[in-house]
Amino acid sequence: MAAEAAGVSAIVDPRASAAPAIASVFEAYPHIGPVLPAEGYGEEQLAALRETIEASAAEVVISATPLDLAALISLSKPVVRARYGYADAGEPRLWPQIEAFLDAKGL
Repeated sequence: MAAEAAGVSAIVDPRASAAPAIASVFEAYPHIGPVLPAEGYGEEQLAALRETIEASAAEVVISATPLDLAALISLSKPVVRARYGYADAGEPRLWPQIEAFLDAKGL
C-alpha cells in the first residue's frame, strides 16, 4: 500500500529472487503475494532477507516491519520505512481479544 501510495512504477515480486528460507515461507503461505515476509530477526532470517533483497531487481525497499531493517542488515539499496498505526473501529476491540488469548494460554 505504501508503494502504491508513493506512486512507484512497479512492485518487484520477491518470490523470483527468494533465498531458500524465504522460498519455503512462500510455499507454506501462498496467499502472501508480492511482499517479502520476515519470519524472525535472528542471524539466519536476516541473512535470508538480505540475500533475497540483494538478488531482487528492486531499486528501493519499503520496510513495513516494526524494526528498523536498515539498522539490522547492510543493504546496497535504500530502505524507506512505512509507518502505520492502529485504532479500533468498533466492536470487538482488539485488546480484550488479546487478553482472552493470553489468559487461555496461561500467560
